[in-house]
Amino acid sequence: MASSNQNDPHGFKRRGLLFVLSSPSGAGKSTISRMLLEADKGITMSVSATTRPIRPGEVDGKDYHFVDTEHFKAMVAEGEFLEWAHVFGNRYGTPRGPVEEMLKAGQDALFDIDWQGAQQLHQIAGGDVVRVFILPPSIEELERRLRSRGTDSEEVIEGRMSRAANEIAHWDGYDYVLVNDDAQACFDKVSTILAAERMKRSRQTGLIGFIRGLGRSA
Repeated sequence: MASSNQNDPHGFKRRGLLFVLSSPSGAGKSTISRMLLEADKGITMSVSATTRPIRPGEVDGKDYHFVDTEHFKAMVAEGEFLEWAHVFGNRYGTPRGPVEEMLKAGQDALFDIDWQGAQQLHQIAGGDVVRVFILPPSIEELERRLRSRGTDSEEVIEGRMSRAANEIAHWDGYDYVLVNDDAQACFDKVSTILAAERMKRSRQTGLIGFIRGLGRSA
């Protein structure tokens, strides 16, 4: 897929959008996100701040901004987050400043957040937000995918399955809902949604000048 306005011969300026992908753990959200980032240079992953410990291979500032709990609380108090939530005993949040700069520059931001974060983001950023929820083909398939990873204990798997039921219950808080029974087909649908949302009149900030020009030349 091309970047946001590469195929536009008129080169209209466009306001960026906040593209949210949510799903229960194991439904394929991370796979679809990775495919989208590899295929589309017009969208960049929003880097969250978190209080969870850094894992081997992760890079501070690239995978997450790793901060301690007191620092995170201070950021909340100062209004530095667009959204934040408790997830599996840790805090995660989206820093406001970098995202607002991306929007102004016409760069799209990809969010890998849960329904609570998506709801908060929509309350604050409204029309800039596009929310996509990805469902598994069945609960049985979701459990099979979680077990096939071979990385989680039985207790962790049970916790993820319990959380999945709660997340699925909030499907109606999203603009689009997709079933991921085939990763490529699901990715194609996500790409189509992103392309259409980029073309919305409300985001084509350069269109006004073009229209005025047409009026002057008439």
